[in-house]
Amino acid sequence: LKPFLHPASRQKSAVAAAESLGEHEALLRGSATAMSQESPAELLRELQAQRALLEEQRKELKQMAETQESFAGAMDSAWLVLCGALVMFMHAGFAMLETGCCRAKNASNVLMKNLVNVSVGTLGWWIFGWAFAYGSQAGGFIGTDGFFGLGFYNKDAAGNIVPVDECEDGNCQSTMLSWFFQWAFCTAGATIVSGCVAERVKSPTYAVFAFCMTSFIYPIIVAWTWGGGWLASIFGVGYMDFAGSGVVHFTGGVCGLAGTTILGPRKGRFENPEEFEYHNVPLVVLGTFALWFGWYGFNPGSTLSMHDKEMGALAAQVAMNTTLSAATCGITVFLLKFVIVRKYDVGALCNGILAGLVSITAGCGNMECGSAVLTGFIGAFFHMAVAAAAVLTGFIGAFFYMAASMLLVRLKIDDPVDASPVHGACGIWGLLAAGLFDWGKGFDHYHGWSGFGCMTGDDGECLKNVGGTAVGAQIVMILAIIAWAGTLSTLSFLALKYSGLLRIDEHIEKVGYDMHKHSPSKAYAFNAYGGYVKESSSEASGSEGSE
Repeated sequence: LKPFLHPASRQKSAVAAAESLGEHEALLRGSATAMSQESPAELLRELQAQRALLEEQRKELKQMAETQESFAGAMDSAWLVLCGALVMFMHAGFAMLETGCCRAKNASNVLMKNLVNVSVGTLGWWIFGWAFAYGSQAGGFIGTDGFFGLGFYNKDAAGNIVPVDECEDGNCQSTMLSWFFQWAFCTAGATIVSGCVAERVKSPTYAVFAFCMTSFIYPIIVAWTWGGGWLASIFGVGYMDFAGSGVVHFTGGVCGLAGTTILGPRKGRFENPEEFEYHNVPLVVLGTFALWFGWYGFNPGSTLSMHDKEMGALAAQVAMNTTLSAATCGITVFLLKFVIVRKYDVGALCNGILAGLVSITAGCGNMECGSAVLTGFIGAFFHMAVAAAAVLTGFIGAFFYMAASMLLVRLKIDDPVDASPVHGACGIWGLLAAGLFDWGKGFDHYHGWSGFGCMTGDDGECLKNVGGTAVGAQIVMILAIIAWAGTLSTLSFLALKYSGLLRIDEHIEKVGYDMHKHSPSKAYAFNAYGGYVKESSSEASGSEGSE
């Protein structure tokens, strides 16, 4: 799975016990010398007693080592189950955020789509996804076993299930534990696409795409990276994506951008933009806080273990970096938007926070805190440049993402929740930042997956002058994700479009998905100003459309 540290500290107690055992052996030799003056019978009895004591101590040492491994496995399991649950809770944040950003007449459909995404994505991950991502590698490209959860545990001679066969380097985790934690990441990546195509994609069609993404598109990228594939060793340095700026967020952003581009904008989106403002700001804020909270499972949980002080310190470093980047980016976007429109924009603050979280996710395990602040600050400009159309025209050309912003507007690409700027653009920046701001000594030393220590060569010395190579590896990863996820998602959405299975008809889009396809036909019993919401008989009538 994701590379992680194996500190020598976890063997300290075993080493101490071995030294104690060695002292007893020395004492035994000394006793034998002292007893050389005694009778052979007495010497034999004493020697047997010493050997019995030594054998008892050997058994105690073995039992102590097994107990230590058992406790380490229990700590790791508790840590990953907790963090995996936090990541799963992020779906509540996605659902609230997306619902608040879209129009009230589609609220039930947006909520349903998020629930279906998790459910269908779970089946895709179980049937194909895990096997393609973490199965035995075939040419560093794709996994080949583990379909339907087969082989996750073995059985002893008596037919009893053995969930953990043996411990390797202190790692006593079951395959089911890893499946659960990585499942949460997989379904989170698919949910990003949901926001990009909201309010005009057919629900069954989206469910099919969610299955394809969680069972094939996303798992292959995992196989290349966290699964130990070809990107893990590229240029002799390998990629660096601690928790998924690229693997999860950029992949989701690329697929979402392809989907929303092919779908086309919502009717009237660019002609009457005031009709498409957030219908429920409290839900947007609630969703943002839920996502920020869940990110503490996303990033710190990516240590993948918690059985020694070094791993605990790394998790704390990751949590601090995550917090600083989110806060810095959120405030920066908020202030920039205020300068532009001279009004407070709560939605911009929320998107800025999320942009900072995405920006730090790749490098949160190999950056100092000051770099995390800078990452969040730059991430704010990346988000603003892509999401805010031409509002940054007067800014310095250094904000080269202005070109992307103008291109999106000219092409009338409609992203209801700004998912592609937040997860796509900041996913790119996160990958680059992980290489540029690595906490090694300038560009001479590079830490990457080595955490607090430098990456070393065969001689045990720190590798030098590999910083530029590491950035090159990050660029290759970006291009690989664009080529794979962009191509497959584009082909999928194009096939669905030309088969007539992609977009709802104009009547359903006008009156709302909830009115036509959901029971009850509205998500809210009251309107924003009190009183019951009344259905328009003229809007409710008409053709049912085809879906």
